Amino acid sequence: MAKDGEKGDWKEFLWNPRTREFLGRTASSWGLILLFYLVFYIFLAGLFALTMYVMLQTLDDHKPTWQDRLATPGMVIRPKANEALEIVYNITETESWDMYAQALDKFLSPYNDSVQAEKNHECIPNQHFMQEDSGDVKNNPKRSCQFNRTVLDECSGINDRYYGYHDGKPCIIIKLNRVIGLMPEMDGRAPYVTCGPKKEDTDKIGELAYFPPNGTFNLMYYPYYGKKAQVNYSQPLVAIKFLNITANQDVNIECKINANNIPRGSERDKFAGRVSFKLRINTRK
Repeated sequence: MAKDGEKGDWKEFLWNPRTREFLGRTASSWGLILLFYLVFYIFLAGLFALTMYVMLQTLDDHKPTWQDRLATPGMVIRPKANEALEIVYNITETESWDMYAQALDKFLSPYNDSVQAEKNHECIPNQHFMQEDSGDVKNNPKRSCQFNRTVLDECSGINDRYYGYHDGKPCIIIKLNRVIGLMPEMDGRAPYVTCGPKKEDTDKIGELAYFPPNGTFNLMYYPYYGKKAQVNYSQPLVAIKFLNITANQDVNIECKINANNIPRGSERDKFAGRVSFKLRINTRK
């Protein structure tokens, strides 16, 4: 009997025909509480939308208000085979080095002279390409300077489609990561890249050739104004050709940017302004 009573209580709680209550509330009570929550959540949504609108009015579509990236740019090499930054191949095995040549072809295709002539501006070299706004009038989109792959000469892949990998004189291409507003320079002149062996490999690296000459990043490619403001920006490149590196041995190499306003690494970021990698060229199976 107790069970029948409990069952009746539950039925009456779900729907009480005498008081016409559903789950303990009448229709008017349910209507009022639903109306309250509807108004409450509409108010919250409106407050959120208003807050976002006010905040967005303070932002510039073309330049971030705050930059969470490091002010000191890092350096990157191409071709990049893996995260370990190791370039290892055998001259006698085409498949071991052809992937590097293909990777450089793909990387350099946007730098073809015809593509650059169509998209970018022919700038005056050896001076910063300033494109400031005029008061409230935004100078957007901003122009970008041409960087033609022919500047890389022996490492352009035009005259030597294998970038020297087939004869043990490989090319490595270096780029400096983008930092908005950065204007690197060395005593008023273009910053430049230098590469050398780690201490244990001093006698293994041999002679190097740099393209463009002296391994410079011309001043005309700076400052960088951001992805939205400078949609066609082409990062300048420096190529290093290893002319007589010691074969059949690991050679640990470090390249760094030389500029007055780019510090040489720190405890916070040991790789700021520099990049290290291993190069090994085998000549026997």
